[in-house]
Amino acid sequence: MEEKDLQSVEYFVKREVLDELCLDEVAQKETWSTKLTLGDQVKEPLRCSVPRLKHILLTWVPVLSWLPRYSIRENALGDLISGCSVGIMHLPQGMAYALLASLRPVYGLYTSLFPVLVYFIFGTSRHISIGTFAVISIMVGSVTERLAPDSNFIVNGTNGTETVDIDKRDAYRVQVACSLTVLTGIFQILLGVVRFGFVVTYLSEPLIRGYTTGSACHVCVSQLKYLFGITPSRFTGPLSLIYVIAATIITHFCELPSKYNIDVVGEIPSGLKAPRAPDTTFFSGVIGDAFAVAIVGFAINISLSKTFGLKYGYKVDSNQELVALGLSNTIGGFFHCYSVTSSLSRSLVQESTGGKTQVAGVISSIIVLITVLKIGPLFEDLPKAVLSTIVFVNLKGMFKQFMDVSLLWKTNKVDLLVWLVTFISTIVLNLDLGLAVSVAFSMLTFIFRTQLPRYSILGNLPGTELYLDTDTYKEAKEIPGIKIFRSSATIYYTNAEMFLEVLQEKTGIEIGKLLSAKKKRDAKQKRRQEKEKKKTKKEAKKQSLSCTFSLKESQMNIETVSERTKGERNGNSVDFSMTETATDGLHKGQMNLAYEPDITMSDSDSATGSDHITEFSRHGDEEKKRACKSGTHSIILDISTTSFVDTVTVKTLKNIFRDFGEVDLDIYLAGCQACVVEQLEAADFFSASIPKSRLFITVHDAVLYIRKKQWKAYFVLGQNVPRTTQRLKC
Repeated sequence: MEEKDLQSVEYFVKREVLDELCLDEVAQKETWSTKLTLGDQVKEPLRCSVPRLKHILLTWVPVLSWLPRYSIRENALGDLISGCSVGIMHLPQGMAYALLASLRPVYGLYTSLFPVLVYFIFGTSRHISIGTFAVISIMVGSVTERLAPDSNFIVNGTNGTETVDIDKRDAYRVQVACSLTVLTGIFQILLGVVRFGFVVTYLSEPLIRGYTTGSACHVCVSQLKYLFGITPSRFTGPLSLIYVIAATIITHFCELPSKYNIDVVGEIPSGLKAPRAPDTTFFSGVIGDAFAVAIVGFAINISLSKTFGLKYGYKVDSNQELVALGLSNTIGGFFHCYSVTSSLSRSLVQESTGGKTQVAGVISSIIVLITVLKIGPLFEDLPKAVLSTIVFVNLKGMFKQFMDVSLLWKTNKVDLLVWLVTFISTIVLNLDLGLAVSVAFSMLTFIFRTQLPRYSILGNLPGTELYLDTDTYKEAKEIPGIKIFRSSATIYYTNAEMFLEVLQEKTGIEIGKLLSAKKKRDAKQKRRQEKEKKKTKKEAKKQSLSCTFSLKESQMNIETVSERTKGERNGNSVDFSMTETATDGLHKGQMNLAYEPDITMSDSDSATGSDHITEFSRHGDEEKKRACKSGTHSIILDISTTSFVDTVTVKTLKNIFRDFGEVDLDIYLAGCQACVVEQLEAADFFSASIPKSRLFITVHDAVLYIRKKQWKAYFVLGQNVPRTTQRLKC
C-alpha cells in the first residue's frame, strides 16, 4: 500500500525552455580550465614531500597500511583456523596440480609457499588464496610438454631398448616452467605500472566461464593416464585433446602395458632449493604463452578478489593486484615455482572458516613449509591416481558451469554464443589458440552490437514530458510535424552511416530524392528563365527596330511638313498633317529610345519573375508534401546516449543539418552530455548555419521551442493555431 502511495506522487516544474546557450547562462558554466598544463603534469610526479612519499609507500606496499592496525582479538583466531585449513588443502592440490604442469609434485609445494608470502605483502584482497590452480597449471603443462617432449630425452637402454631419461627431462621442464613464470610476472608488473588493469574488462564473464570449463575438460583428460596407470603418447597443439582421448582408449583396451605397477609420487626431497635465475633463452619461445597466462591468471584473480571485496565492503585495486600477482610470479620463478593465481575452492574455504586477512595465507605457508622441511617423505608412496582423484573432485565447480548454457539461453543469447564459441575453441584448438579465438570473437560481438543498435521514433506520453518509443509504448503519440529520432548506442565512425540511413527510413524522408528533385527544379527553373530572357531580348530587339523605322519615317514627315509649311507660308495656308502624324507617332510608342528597352525589359522581367516565383513555390510545396507524407517540418535528434563524438560523427551531423536544411526541414539536437558539447565546440561544429540555439537540454524543451515557433508563424499569417499546439503545456 505504501509503495502504491509513493508511485502516485506528482510533481510540477515551471521553468523557461532552455537551449544550450540559456543553460550556460542559468547554470553558470565554468569557462576556466582546472586541468594541469603539460609542464605541471611532468613536474607533479617528481615533487617530493613526506606525505607524498608515505602515500606512495602505502599504495605500493599495502601490508604497511593494514598490518599495524591488525586486531588480534577480532582476527587472530579466525585467521589461524582458516590458515590451517587452507594449508592442509595446499598439500594435495599443490602436488596434484604439479602433475598438470608436467612437473614433479614437490614443485607444486614450492608454488604453494613462496608466492603466497609475496602476495601477503603486496596484495589488496583479504580473502583469496594464492597458489596452484588447475587452469594455469594445464597452460604451463602445455608449454613444458611442447618445448621438452619425451622424444628429446630418449636414451639407449642396457638391452638395446630405448628409454626416456626422466631426471634430465624433468630438470629441463623445470627450467622452461620457471622462465615462463618469470616472463608472465614481468608482463603483469608492466601492465600494473602503466595502470592497464582495465584490460581484463574485455574478458567478459561468459568468456571466462566458458574458457575455464573447456580447460577443466583438458585437465580431466590429462588425469586419465594417472587414473588408469597408463602412459600414452603425448600430443600438443590443435586437436590434442581428441588425440589424447584416442590414445588412452587404445592403450587401455588393448592392454599394451606389460606391467601394471602403481605409479606413485616418488621422492620428495627435504629442505628448500637455492634460488636460481631463469634461463632467458626460453623467453622468445614462450612470449605468447606468457602473455596468455598473465591475462588469464589476472582475470581469475581479480574476479574472485572483487567478489569478496563487494561482499565485505573493502576496495580492491585492480592495478595493484596486477603488480602483486606479477611479483608473486617473478619472485616465485627464482625459487622453482610456476605460475600462480587464486583458487576458488581454497578461497571459499579461507572465507568460510573465518579468515579475515592475508595472515591466514601466511599460516597456510607455514603449514606447507613444515611439510617440505620435515614430513615430505611421508607423501612419497602416495599413488598418483589419488592425486588425480583430488583433481577431479576440485573440478566439480567448473563442471557445474555447464548449467550456464540453459541460463544464458533464457537471458542473453549473444553471451551464450560467446560461451559456446569459447568452450569449443578451447577444446578443439588447445588453451593458447582457444583463448585468442575467444577474445577475437568476443570483440566481434561487441562490434556487431554497436553496429546494430536499436533506433526509435519517440512519441509524447500525453500529460507528461516523457518521450517513449512508439513501437514499444502504445500510448506514446507522435507530435504532428515533428519527428524525434534516437539511437540506443553512441554514434561514431562505425555506425554513423547507418545512423543517417535509418534516420531517413524511420522519418520517411529520403533526403537523396529530395535533393535530386530540388536540383532538377532549380535546373528547370534556370532553363526557363534563360528562355524567357532570350525571348525578352528578342522582343526588345524587334521593338527597337520598329522604333528606328518609325523615327526615320517621322524625320521624313517632318522634312515634308517643313517644306509644305514653308510653301504655305509663302501661300498663307495651314496643313494639319504634322499633328496627325505626330499623334500617330506617339500613339505607336515613339519616345526616347534610351529608356524604352529598359522599361520594356523591366516590365517583362517583373511579370515573368513573379509568375515563376509563385510557380516555383507551388512546385516546392507539392514536392515537399509528396516526400514528407506526415507533413514533417522539424526533426529532433535525441543523442543523450552518445558519450563521445569523433570526426566522422561531427561531419555526419553537419551534413544532416546542411542537407535537410536545403529542403526546408529544421534539425535540432537534444540531450547532449557536457563532454559531448565540449567535443563539438572543439571540432568547430557550431557556426552561423548551426547555431548553439539548436541544441536543447531535453527533448521536451526542443518540442516546446518548435511549437512556440510554429504558433508565432500561424499568428503572423492570421491562421488558427492547431489544437495539438494548444494542448502541449510547458
